[in-house]
Amino acid sequence: MNKFEEKTTHTEIIYKGKIVQLQVDSVTLPDGQTSKRELIKHPGAVAIIALTEEGKIVFVEQYRKALEKSIFEIPAGKLESGEKPEVTALRELEEETGYSTDQLELITSFYTSPGFADELVHLYYTDQLKPLKEMADLDDDEFVEMRELTLAEAEQLANEQRIHDAKTAYALLYLKLKGTAI
Repeated sequence: MNKFEEKTTHTEIIYKGKIVQLQVDSVTLPDGQTSKRELIKHPGAVAIIALTEEGKIVFVEQYRKALEKSIFEIPAGKLESGEKPEVTALRELEEETGYSTDQLELITSFYTSPGFADELVHLYYTDQLKPLKEMADLDDDEFVEMRELTLAEAEQLANEQRIHDAKTAYALLYLKLKGTAI
């Protein structure tokens, strides 16, 4: 048993949506006191660091309602029920960018906001892109535009807060340390 563990005594589901579930857990703390935890349950997601043959990074620009602005992100998407992360990664790469690949390398997995959410993002890398003959269909409510940028261009967008999410910032740090993007 972990000395910091909180024991759940009751769970109340507040909302169950298409993407997330919001619940309030009543917990017993390590010192015997009680408290409540507001939690978001998420099925998990994937993100793909994709480099072109020229060493440019593949991004998608899309509007994010929670932020009330468009931002540039690496291709990403939610895991479907029972779907393996590498299958999701390939599907999202094809849908959002018009590229496919035979080589996806898992870099790492990380929690986005462990203070209140259990979303786990699996981060993949490929530099073996193949253009699709025909663009795959996006989700009905998804509108994105694919862009290929140099690392310097991406860093400038980060300075301008046009790249403003954790998975993409992580990807830029990875590429800078790896030294593979132009």
